[in-house]
Amino acid sequence: MTRFDAPMRVALEQARLAQAGGDVPVGAVVLAPDGRTVLARGHNQREQRQDPTAHAEVVALRDAARARGSWRLDGCTLVVTLEPCAMCAGAAVLARVARVVFAADDPKAGAAGSLWDLLRDRRLNHRPEVVRGVLAEDAVALLTGFFATRRTV
Repeated sequence: MTRFDAPMRVALEQARLAQAGGDVPVGAVVLAPDGRTVLARGHNQREQRQDPTAHAEVVALRDAARARGSWRLDGCTLVVTLEPCAMCAGAAVLARVARVVFAADDPKAGAAGSLWDLLRDRRLNHRPEVVRGVLAEDAVALLTGFFATRRTV
């Protein structure tokens, strides 16, 4: 059990909302600098909004910035059920989050160590701490179940 299990469970609830809306089950939360208070929640809404940028992380980061009244999310933690893609990792870097915590690796599009490592690229001006594998089995089960219903034999 880690200190990120409880917020990851909230992110998993968000992932289920994405799935209910017909989208890939990915959920995210942004924690305040105290590490406990949830500033914002988000889930994939690409299908609902017909918006390619409506990833869970982007939705949550936008709402957190509104809640704080600043695009700078210094000290905040982004918790997400799937390793961020390049767009979402870039958004986390630009938002200056202190930490990105994720559950499942994404070997096809992950930008936090699987395919690329954008979050820890020394050429960038900000590098959040990365914590991987929190409640990974739960996130993998959601994703596997979702894609199993969409594959044809």
